[in-house]
Amino acid sequence: MKTIKAAIEVAGPLGFPSKMPGTSYGISAKTCITGGKLAVVPGSVCYDCYALKANYMYPSVQQAHDKRIAGLDNPAWARAMIMLIKATHARGTGRNGPIDSGWHRWHDSGDLQSVLHLEKICDVARGTPEIRHWLPTRELGIVQAYIAAGGVVPKNLVIRVSATMVDGPATKAWPTTSGVHDKAKAKGRVCPAPTQDGKCGDCRACWNPKVKHVSYHLH
Repeated sequence: MKTIKAAIEVAGPLGFPSKMPGTSYGISAKTCITGGKLAVVPGSVCYDCYALKANYMYPSVQQAHDKRIAGLDNPAWARAMIMLIKATHARGTGRNGPIDSGWHRWHDSGDLQSVLHLEKICDVARGTPEIRHWLPTRELGIVQAYIAAGGVVPKNLVIRVSATMVDGPATKAWPTTSGVHDKAKAKGRVCPAPTQDGKCGDCRACWNPKVKHVSYHLH
């Protein structure tokens, strides 16, 4: 991989979410395995999914998603992602201006597709030790299969397995989790974004392995 342009051809472009620091990388929520089933279940955390409407329906966003999902099968995908993340965070700027370098979120839309997909993400995290990675997922089975096959999660990657239902309990089968609260009392660390103009601000709880559970307000 010799150029950023070549890396984008393989992996698609990075995202630059205005609500959180650093970079992101998403694929279409239409590809979600567990989430696709939950999207039609009232009361689930995926019901009325935000990533299936509004800005996510713009043609440019859908084209980027298509590029990224197609790139997952490319043997050079991990190398391309490492190049993109390293170069972007070293530069400290994104599409819309300066970014808070050092923080990357996987799947602001979409989710894990396979054990191989998770293996590649772990390879990217290992190849970018200066970056803190956060991977929210509802694919506990994929995560467990990866571990059972001898896979190791890098120390700079926090995988947060999401609860299935709003106000429901988090799984006990994984050490770092998240949930969505509405009527029930929030548990763990409560996301401060609703009181901060919808932004992370200086909070980095989602990336912190010492924070065992993060609870988000229903929105």
